[in-house]
Amino acid sequence: MTDVFGDLVGQDEAVAALRRAAASAAALLRAPVPAPAGGPDDLDALAEEHDGDPGPADPGAGMTHAWIFTGPPGSGRSVAARAFAAALGCVHGTGCGSCPGCHTTLTGTHADVRLVVPEGLSIGVNEMRALVLRAASAPSGGRWQIVIIEDADRLTEAAGNALLKAIEEPPPRTVFLLCAPSTHPDDISVTIRSRCRVVPLRQPPPAAVAEVLVRRDGIAPDVAEWAAAAAQGHVGRARRLARDPEARQRRDAVLAVPRRLTGVGAAFDAASALIEAAEAEAAASVAEIDEAERTALQTALGAGGTGRGAAGAMRGAAGQLKDLEKRQKSRATRAQRDALDRALVDLAGFYRDALIMALRAPVAPVHTDTASLAGAGAQKWDAEGSLRRLEAVLECRAAIEANVKPRIAVEAMMLALWRG
Repeated sequence: MTDVFGDLVGQDEAVAALRRAAASAAALLRAPVPAPAGGPDDLDALAEEHDGDPGPADPGAGMTHAWIFTGPPGSGRSVAARAFAAALGCVHGTGCGSCPGCHTTLTGTHADVRLVVPEGLSIGVNEMRALVLRAASAPSGGRWQIVIIEDADRLTEAAGNALLKAIEEPPPRTVFLLCAPSTHPDDISVTIRSRCRVVPLRQPPPAAVAEVLVRRDGIAPDVAEWAAAAAQGHVGRARRLARDPEARQRRDAVLAVPRRLTGVGAAFDAASALIEAAEAEAAASVAEIDEAERTALQTALGAGGTGRGAAGAMRGAAGQLKDLEKRQKSRATRAQRDALDRALVDLAGFYRDALIMALRAPVAPVHTDTASLAGAGAQKWDAEGSLRRLEAVLECRAAIEANVKPRIAVEAMMLALWRG
C-alpha cells in the first residue's frame, strides 16, 4: 500500500516539504519538552530547536500551527491537507498509510480531525465559532488536534475574524490547515496569511494524472490519457470523465455549443440549455443527501409518533425544518455554480485549442476529440477572434464568481461568442 501522499499527483516539492514537517512534528512529540502553552511562537520555537530554523520561504523545515495550501482547481489542495493531517496523526510519524491514525484520518473518522467542507456559497461565523470551540479541546489520541478548512476563500469576514483569533492564540497541539486558490487578499485575508506557512501546489501535468488513473483506478491507458488532457490536470474530473458516461455526455453537449451559435436566438437557446443542464446535474447530485437530511431531522423531531406530545413537537419544529431548507437551498446553488463552472472550463479549453492552432503553436490540444472542429474555428476566426472568444468565457466565469446572476452572465457570453 502506498503512503498517505500517494494520491498527491505531480507535487514532488510540496510532498518533500510536508514529509519534513511531519518528521519534525513527530520529533516534537517524542522530545522531553512540555507541550507549548503560549501559542504559535512556542510551537515554532520547539520546531527550530529540533529541526533548525524553518524560515519563511521553506514550508517543510519545521512544524508550525497554521498552514495554507494554495493552487489552481484540481491541483490537490484538499488532498494535500488531508494527507498532511494523516501524516501528523500517523502512529509512526511517517504517514505510512496503513496504521489506524492514517486510516481514520483519510476515511474521515478520526476523532481529532475536524473537516469543514462548505456546502453553500460561504462559511458563516456561527459555524466557525463552533469549530474553533471544539478545536480548543486536547487531542484524544495524544498527538494533534487538526482543523481542515476546504475552500477557505469562502469564509465571510466575520468567520475569518473568528478564525484569526484562534490562529493568533491557538491551543496547544492544535493545527489549522486551510485550502485556498491563492494568498491574494480576495481569497484569504492578509492577517490570516501572515500567520500561516504557505504550501504552493501547481497543476499536475496530464502524464502524471494519466499514470495515477491507470495505477490506482485500473483505467485503460488510452482512456486515461484522453481524460487527463480533457480535464486539464484536474485529477477528480479526469476520473469522472474516464468512468462516468453521463459526465462524458455533458462534456460533449458543452463542446457542441460553438456549432450551435448561428444567430441571436440560437445564442439564447444555447445559454438556456447550458443553465438547465447545470441545474439538472446539481439537483441530481444533492437530491439523495437532501432527502436523507430531511428524513433524519423529522425522525429526530418525532415524526410519525403517536404520543401525547408528538403533534405539538412537530408544530414546534417548523423553525428547524426551515433552517434545513435554507441550508439545502444554499448547497444547491453552490452545486449549480460548480457544475456550470466545469462546463465553462471545457468551453474555454475549446477556444484555447482554436487559439493555439491559429498561432500554429507547438502545443497539444486539450480536447483531442474536437481538434478538427477547433481547427476549422481557427481558420474562420483567426488568432484575434479566437482570443476574444476565450476571453468572453473567462469573463463569464469571473462575473459568476462576483455573484452576477448565472443566466445573465451566460447569455452575455453566448452573444459575445456569436459576435466574435
